[in-house]
Amino acid sequence: MIDELQVRLVALAKRVLRRPRVDLLLVAGLLLLAAAGLVTLYSASGGDLSVVGGQAARFVFGGILVLLLSRVPPTLLRTWTPWLYLGSTALLVVVTVLGEGHGANRWLNLGVMRFQPSELLKLTMPMMVAWYLHPRQLPPGWKDIAVVGLLIAIPAGLIAEQPDLGTALLVAAAGAFALFLSGMAWWRIGLLLGAVAGAVPVAWHFLHEYQRNRVRTLLDPESDPLGNGWHIIQSQIAVGSGGVFGKGFEHSTQSRLEFLPEHTTDFIFAVFSEEFGLVGVAAIMLLYAFIIGRCLWIAMEARDTYSRLLAGAIGMSFFVYVFVNGGMVAGLLPVVGVPMPLVSYGGTSAVSLLTGFGVLMSIHAHRKTRD
Repeated sequence: MIDELQVRLVALAKRVLRRPRVDLLLVAGLLLLAAAGLVTLYSASGGDLSVVGGQAARFVFGGILVLLLSRVPPTLLRTWTPWLYLGSTALLVVVTVLGEGHGANRWLNLGVMRFQPSELLKLTMPMMVAWYLHPRQLPPGWKDIAVVGLLIAIPAGLIAEQPDLGTALLVAAAGAFALFLSGMAWWRIGLLLGAVAGAVPVAWHFLHEYQRNRVRTLLDPESDPLGNGWHIIQSQIAVGSGGVFGKGFEHSTQSRLEFLPEHTTDFIFAVFSEEFGLVGVAAIMLLYAFIIGRCLWIAMEARDTYSRLLAGAIGMSFFVYVFVNGGMVAGLLPVVGVPMPLVSYGGTSAVSLLTGFGVLMSIHAHRKTRD
């Protein structure tokens, strides 16, 4: 009896290792990134274990979601998609009435926790675009492109009204990536990009003054070094002072002397750059590139159109987060509230990102090749 049980356990272990529910390589990359984030957060917070412990708890909760979602078939996710999209969009309407925040209505206070509904759209948006395009002939024509544009514009507009232009653009990009991966003709893409570029001068007049100041500051941060230019200047000092090998762990003077604002959230990557230098930045960028590449590999192996578009959009959205935050820290892009994925401190952002990776694990587990 015992020998038979051992044989069954060995056979089960072999099946799990041969075809695990999760992509082990992607999990390894995420674990390394989370560990780097916690180490950097410990230094940036001045050794505050409550901050590090809280972030670690969010990672554990997100990890549980990854494991649970990996067992949900993509077909079931596709069935839920319209309701998830409508629900998350409805929460944006609730935020306009009951929301709170520092100068912007972005959060819902649930008593035990504060929750940012716009984070949900980073996932439900590409899910909805993939759901709409799944049964239709691809590449899409102008009619389907117009419908997708409307699906993107409604929640993105509600988020921009909070105001949270950075998140609105990220949500729009997530939907746009799903549309792009559907095989749109390049001439259509060129026309759409041209239309967006032509709308920029018009959109400028609808921006809030502080948003315009961020763009002006990007072009000339020295024009207001003690005001609007302070964030960019101090971040560039931190990045540049790290040199090739960095100053060493817990030796970031810009954060410890309180010169660098938001050094545990939006600008934590400046702390990482100062402490670990060019070598550390290159290493973590390679890790990000590996994770993004693995996401795109899962997309290529996906079983159906819905899964392929969704997986690819999640991977490309992850790239945008890294690109925008890295560009902001280096002074190449305007200052926006976009955290460095799984490195910056933040509960809603970390959990929503890991939820997206849970969806990727589901797509991986139900890919084309079967035993």
